[in-house]
Amino acid sequence: MAAQRLFIAPPLNGWTLVFGTGLPDPGDDVDGAFRFLRELSRKLGHVQFFQADPLLQHHAWVLTESGRIVRAYAWAGTTVWNQGVKTTAETTLGVKCFGYGEVTTTDEWTVADFLVANVEKVPQIARRWSLDPAEIDLRTLANAQGIAGSHSGRY
Repeated sequence: MAAQRLFIAPPLNGWTLVFGTGLPDPGDDVDGAFRFLRELSRKLGHVQFFQADPLLQHHAWVLTESGRIVRAYAWAGTTVWNQGVKTTAETTLGVKCFGYGEVTTTDEWTVADFLVANVEKVPQIARRWSLDPAEIDLRTLANAQGIAGSHSGRY
């Protein structure tokens, strides 16, 4: 099993970003992702989660507040998590959020187009909810230090 590693970046514009293989993957264990994000939000208040895998077209975004899931959507070959009302960002960007077990369409190309578009829009959702990590000017972090390590695995 690969090491479950995390990197906690120094605060940036009021946000603390966490990256790594130690974050839960809703496609592997949606219940574990739910528990992890809910508990983190209970401790920290406002927590957001984003995932975009252009190869598999898996994608997810979750918005939590004080231990409550406000909005969550995760696709991993099928919809594994669809909770809450679509946010203004999702509606404005035109993301397609399939329902649980929804027969997506008989046209496989249309489904693939939606999935590719959703993956490409994950950073745009992040930008509208908070900030897009791809737009961070690394020069602002030149003298800052983050924290790297493994987590306990309990979530």
